[in-house]
Amino acid sequence: MNAIDTNVLVYLFDVDEPTKRSQAVNAINALLRSQTETVLLWQVACEFLGCLRRWQLSGKLLPDDGQRHFQDIVTALRLIIPSPQVLEASTRLSNSYSLSHWDSLLVAAAIEAGVDTLYTEDLQAGAQYETLMIVNPFA
Repeated sequence: MNAIDTNVLVYLFDVDEPTKRSQAVNAINALLRSQTETVLLWQVACEFLGCLRRWQLSGKLLPDDGQRHFQDIVTALRLIIPSPQVLEASTRLSNSYSLSHWDSLLVAAAIEAGVDTLYTEDLQAGAQYETLMIVNPFA
């Protein structure tokens, strides 16, 4: 199973970053065509919605466009909500791998969900966190 981090979703709609936007479009299209399921982790959904709302408030995005972009993603990917045990697992991962608080929460939620590969530019490409492999779609 695959998961996509917030930064990949943000670049999908960021007209100010044409190169990364193109790379994000290609990566997500490939994942959606893949026979391996790609899921949306709860933390990523919340962060992505927050970014869209900031863009709306700044005038970078029309209100209807922000909601439509969010719905497109939520419709395309199954939403995975973590259990309370993710908090304890994130502490263990943070201590074991020197991950930041937010990165350890994301990694813990991905592992709990059964994700094998996380697509992100925020963690080191090729890194392995227990059963989770990191891929940077922009590398």
